[in-house]
Amino acid sequence: MISARAVWSDSERYVGDASSHHALVMDTAPEKTANTPMELVLIGLCGCTASDVVGILRKKREPFTRLEVNAEAERAAGHPAVYTEIRLIYRVGGRVSRKAVEDAVRLSKEKYCSVSAMLEKTATITSEIELVDG
Repeated sequence: MISARAVWSDSERYVGDASSHHALVMDTAPEKTANTPMELVLIGLCGCTASDVVGILRKKREPFTRLEVNAEAERAAGHPAVYTEIRLIYRVGGRVSRKAVEDAVRLSKEKYCSVSAMLEKTATITSEIELVDG
């Protein structure tokens, strides 16, 4: 079982931690001093799919030297303001085959990424791949 908690700190700030015992600060005030909970969900999606893609590319012995996953998202106008559209941009460096990267991204979305599977209940998730130097 995984557990998590958020403890109000001050103003609109909260300190969160989970079973891994690592803490982070969240802020919901207009003047942000930390990430918001919804930003952390998007960061979690980037980390989840990045981990999948790295693992798959390693198994395929693809000589990648860099992976960056960026997300751009739109939220619903009303409450709850869930994500409705998410665009993931994968920037991969090294002498990798586009097909290998496309396969890894597809497998992450369709099979492995738990965060993506949850977010797809409310959001359309699209992806774009950029092969870059380095």
